[in-house]
Amino acid sequence: MSSFTETGLVKKLLDLNSSQQSIQTLSLWLIHHRKHHSIIVKTWLKELAKAPPAKKLTFMYLANDVIQNSKKKGPEYGREFEHVLLKAFKYIAQSTPESKTIHSLNRILNIWGERGVYEEPKIKEYSTALNGNESEAVRTETVNGGGGGGEKKRKVEAGATTDHEAAKKPRPTAVVEKKAKSEVVEVNGKVETHITLSPHQPDGDPPEPEELIKVILELENSASSDAVVRERIASLKPEVSELAALDKLEDKEAAIKLAADVNDAIKILNDYNARLAAEMDDRKKLTTMLRDFQREQQELLLQAENRLEEYQKKLAKIKEVQKEVRNHMNNLPDLTSLPDVTGGLAPLPSAGDLFNVHH
Repeated sequence: MSSFTETGLVKKLLDLNSSQQSIQTLSLWLIHHRKHHSIIVKTWLKELAKAPPAKKLTFMYLANDVIQNSKKKGPEYGREFEHVLLKAFKYIAQSTPESKTIHSLNRILNIWGERGVYEEPKIKEYSTALNGNESEAVRTETVNGGGGGGEKKRKVEAGATTDHEAAKKPRPTAVVEKKAKSEVVEVNGKVETHITLSPHQPDGDPPEPEELIKVILELENSASSDAVVRERIASLKPEVSELAALDKLEDKEAAIKLAADVNDAIKILNDYNARLAAEMDDRKKLTTMLRDFQREQQELLLQAENRLEEYQKKLAKIKEVQKEVRNHMNNLPDLTSLPDVTGGLAPLPSAGDLFNVHH
């Protein structure tokens, strides 16, 4: 998982496409870096305003994915997007009047309302910005769907959005899978292989690589590796830990000296035990961080492997077409070797000669 920079975020937004895999991959990256949620959402809005009309809908799909999938880890993105979505819907309504785009965005608003992502007054505010005075009519039509076949009709019209949203629907705990799986879906008329991430959200957030490195480096100077203190403990007088030493005391002065040595030993051991306990906590924390980091890397690896497989298939198809084109070119006749069919006649006039006016 790469480190967060605003320049890197802008590049990722420019590279974003409408495929479900592209949206989910960037969504996972944004959720991982949610400590930067404020600058991420501001940059998202700025790039959405500059994006071509056809890509604005993809930006909204990304926001929808981030808002819904980050709910279990924290409300940061939900609150941050709430402040800018009104402007986003206005931008889209002004620059992208296509009915299909508006219809898809209304579906997102309906889903937010059904799942309680935002309060109903806020949903109506967004809908008014998107639809103007027709907001209520559009919502009623989309929700009701026109009778028993309404739900099926919505799925067909929503296209890629439906597949994207289907992955978000909650499933019973008993059937939740811990691994991501691939599926074949149709996006914009093209069949593509996509990754559907499991709705299972393990406890703990994947750490930043820098945080992981910092904890590992700190453990290099841990209590268990403090040779100086361990040497002091090893060199303590045997008398401080042997009850038999009490029988050898000859006078009060010797007893006072032994008591002082015992107190010094107790202080050293108490301090060292406290440091060891803290080290154990740090090692447990590191274990959890490594587990969460490994889990996230496995998810990203699975996505990369599926994407590689998809593009390898596309490359194989392109090579097949290339081979067919070459074979076709090799079978074309060589015009220079054809016999002279003009019989010595004058060549046909050119187009310029035909339209040349002679005086």
